[in-house]
Amino acid sequence: MHSTRLKDRGFNQALEMMRIIAKNTRIKYDFKACTRIKHTPPQASLPLKERIKNIHGVFSCPQNLQGLNIAIVDDVMTTGASLNELAKTLKQAGAVRVECWVMARTLPR
Repeated sequence: MHSTRLKDRGFNQALEMMRIIAKNTRIKYDFKACTRIKHTPPQASLPLKERIKNIHGVFSCPQNLQGLNIAIVDDVMTTGASLNELAKTLKQAGAVRVECWVMARTLPR
């Protein structure tokens, strides 16, 4: 989540979910390994093609993740554009495997 959106919202729901998961499973988490470097309009207001364009190149992962298996935690997945872009960034940083753990999935109309 970009810092501007976090400031507006006051909390990061995916991070709160991850804290509970980590506590109950003893999985380590690092929410600072990658950052969102561009503030963009919310994905929810955009059609699929615009979502993909809107999210392209918004993440940065300077940390070396060579050989790691990583799980991305998200509250709701709609088209998967954000998760795909973040997974691509994590793999470019060396992650071997990236899983997306989501609480809910919206259904296409």
